[in-house]
Amino acid sequence: MRITSKLKYDDAGLIPAVVQNHETKEVLMVAYMNQASVEKTLETGKATFWSRSRQKFWIKGESSGHFLFVKEVRIDCDADCLLVTVDPVGPACHEGFRTCFFRKVNESGEEFVQIMEREKDPVTIYGSK
Repeated sequence: MRITSKLKYDDAGLIPAVVQNHETKEVLMVAYMNQASVEKTLETGKATFWSRSRQKFWIKGESSGHFLFVKEVRIDCDADCLLVTVDPVGPACHEGFRTCFFRKVNESGEEFVQIMEREKDPVTIYGSK
């Protein structure tokens, strides 16, 4: 029995995956995987997810070249969440930031504040935003 069948997927067959830079430990993004995308990730060494909006697989970097090369996959105590540590090539965020977590809530709790610089213009990455 493959280890992926022992994971606890939600009613839609998905499991959240927290993606972390293997070297710096910075959280880069959160995405979802189904059993097949977890298996593909383990087989290829490239982070592969299930797009809930497009209802299809996507390999991070397939259109941008900003691949996430998997170093390790950890499973939480309940087996219902993954921690995927990666060696990223380029920014992880589709908006051109190193991480998807490039904003924070301001002190008043009323606004988001950008806390890092964009590394690449999304138009140059994808052709349009």
